[in-house]
Amino acid sequence: MPDRAVIFDLDGTLVDTAPDLMRATNHVLAGLGRRPISMDEVRAFVGHGARALLTRGLKATGGLPENYNVEPDYERFVAFYSRNIAQDSAAFPGLVALLERLQREGFALGVCTNKLEGLSNQLLEALDLSRFFGAVVGPDTLGVAKPDPRPFLETVSRLGLAEPQAVMVGDSETDILTARNAGVPVIAVPFGYTPRPVAEFAPDMMITHYDEAYEAIVSLLPPRP
Repeated sequence: MPDRAVIFDLDGTLVDTAPDLMRATNHVLAGLGRRPISMDEVRAFVGHGARALLTRGLKATGGLPENYNVEPDYERFVAFYSRNIAQDSAAFPGLVALLERLQREGFALGVCTNKLEGLSNQLLEALDLSRFFGAVVGPDTLGVAKPDPRPFLETVSRLGLAEPQAVMVGDSETDILTARNAGVPVIAVPFGYTPRPVAEFAPDMMITHYDEAYEAIVSLLPPRP
């Protein structure tokens, strides 16, 4: 039975989803008569779920309407995104080779994300990544979102590990805080979605490419005697 787990964020960590998130956000904004947001804006707005993404998009394109209720626009976003979830999204370079090696070496792998659990599973399946992960937890799984540590701890629990050692891999302040709140080390990637460089949040280790990840993981999760 595995006794080491690697838990990944999804958007901006495993997969570059910005193009499809931008398309879905701009679909909603167009219906409200707003300008489209740019790729740079999307990369800064992602990380706290689709409601926050839409709210930030509206603020950037003229402000929130008076007495704004995000739920109808959120439903339109989810419906459009679900139909177009993997048009241009792709795994980051070197990821699949890393996951294959971790799986070979007996690590348990999970996903802890602020994307809805159903959409997360749909995206991972569309990109042939679901075969690597024994658990996927989103904000709707427990009704709480990162940086609350409970989604992370639930991901580890669902992997069925006995007294596991675990590490978080993420791209944002939210992921760093999640790891800190869960009491586990965290590796950060700089190519994801964050309004400030992720190095500013003092992760335990930084990698610039997934070719560097295995050694970083093993240094933080050495094999037990």
